[in-house]
Amino acid sequence: MPSSPYIQRLRDVIGTALIFVPAVSVIAVDDGRVLLVYEVEQEAWSTPGGQMEVDERPEDAARREVLEETGLEVAIDEIVTALGGPEFRVRYRNGDEIAYVTIVYRGRVVGGAPRPDGDEVTAVEWFPIDSLRDVALNPFAIELFRSIGWL
Repeated sequence: MPSSPYIQRLRDVIGTALIFVPAVSVIAVDDGRVLLVYEVEQEAWSTPGGQMEVDERPEDAARREVLEETGLEVAIDEIVTALGGPEFRVRYRNGDEIAYVTIVYRGRVVGGAPRPDGDEVTAVEWFPIDSLRDVALNPFAIELFRSIGWL
């Protein structure tokens, strides 16, 4: 999980202790399918997304994260939900602990070609929404899809 300079400065002071971080996620849908990425850190599928940068607009962060992780450009349609709480706390392999609050957007792919970044994400695939129960999802994706009635 590459960190922004801001997060790195915090980590230099507090080490791996819990920090609170705003994030974004995008549910890109097309013809009854949802775009998912395979995340290396959690060894599971999730929606594209990640941490916001200081002074970054949430919609810009959402578009940036999708492009970085998937090679795809998205148009942001609407906010679907905002998620936070104990279910959205993550402890990474290096010991870093983060409590996320995530703005989730619905989006549409409008350009680019699927290409995982090879760092955080090793695969980009479309999955039928009605088959999500059979997909190895990370805890965030499970809670997200439960909250919108897809699981």
